[in-house]
Amino acid sequence: MKRILWLALILVLATATALAVTKKKQAAAKQPPGLEAAKAITTVTGVAISPLLGASGIGAWEYFHTPPEQRDSVNWYAHPSFWLPALLLVGAVAFKDAAGTALPPGLKKPLDVCETVENKVSGLVAAGAVVPSIAAFFSFDTGTAQVAATHIQMAGFNPEGLLNIITVPLAIVAFGLVWLVAHAINVLILLSPWGVVDAALKSFRTFLLGLVTATHFVNPWAGMVLSLIIIVIAYFLAGWSFRLLVFGSVYVWDFMTGRKHRFKPEPNANWMFTARKIQKAPIRTYGRLMRDDAGKLTFDYRPWLFGKKRSVELPKGKYAVGSGLFYSEVLLVEGENETMMMLLPPRYRTHEEEVVKAYGFLEVRATGLRRAWRAIKALFGFGTKASPAAA
Repeated sequence: MKRILWLALILVLATATALAVTKKKQAAAKQPPGLEAAKAITTVTGVAISPLLGASGIGAWEYFHTPPEQRDSVNWYAHPSFWLPALLLVGAVAFKDAAGTALPPGLKKPLDVCETVENKVSGLVAAGAVVPSIAAFFSFDTGTAQVAATHIQMAGFNPEGLLNIITVPLAIVAFGLVWLVAHAINVLILLSPWGVVDAALKSFRTFLLGLVTATHFVNPWAGMVLSLIIIVIAYFLAGWSFRLLVFGSVYVWDFMTGRKHRFKPEPNANWMFTARKIQKAPIRTYGRLMRDDAGKLTFDYRPWLFGKKRSVELPKGKYAVGSGLFYSEVLLVEGENETMMMLLPPRYRTHEEEVVKAYGFLEVRATGLRRAWRAIKALFGFGTKASPAAA
């Protein structure tokens, strides 16, 4: 409830301040009060959903709407040297997504990893350069004598100066919330082995971006309302999105650096992710799995990576390590049933036997695509070994 109240208070104060301060500026331009604020909120939301497309699109728009003699002074992202290659890269990603259902996972996953890295980099660029320039329309000259006299009459309260201070940070926070959720789609695609699921996730993000863009041009006020709804939803999904961000970052780092070739599991206290909610530890929480002197499996973690240390105990039972094509798992074995409890980062691939020995697990089992491939080979009689009796 406190989170809801704080969020509502911030949104109300920010919107009210923006509308009040921009009223005078927009009245002189014969525009409805707050129209520029509505457009800015929608633009920030759209860029957060797809940073590379949004930044390059804004740059191209600024370039072509600037007189030719002034184009040398436009923002760096408005130069063709940036937005033209960026749009070409967006087109290449779209082509990869269109052909994704036909590509084998072994070829598609490296491309998905590259796209995830691109999304991280473009998100940082947009947050540091593009978003502040979008919010710059709130900037006012508060140093003139006329403005100073007005502020004195208002008992020293300077709403314009206050807005200059809080607008850019609020815009960056809103951008970060929406970007976290949008970036989670890239991580979910990394987790998914099926091209159909990948296409569905990308289609949803494209639809959302198209909806925000369409409402922005048809009715800026409707675009602002839709954008605020998206920001509020992103606020409540921030924890889930952040955990996916951490998972994706670790996955990409291990994959691109080939860390498994330089890695060796610890005898105890190995870093991994929860594959489901375990007591108070949410799904995909990053922490260390340990076995204490009593033989209990415990998982230590810190909320948001920097919070107070917490510990949860895994259910008692027999465990095994599931070996997948891209990453492995820790499985709770109950008869014929297997419950995925932990996700091992890609650095543990080819080190599953060492993890089994470290924690005293049962064995290493094939899972996911590896299990399906073994079943196909067995179906056609390939890769099967004779039993000891037959030998």
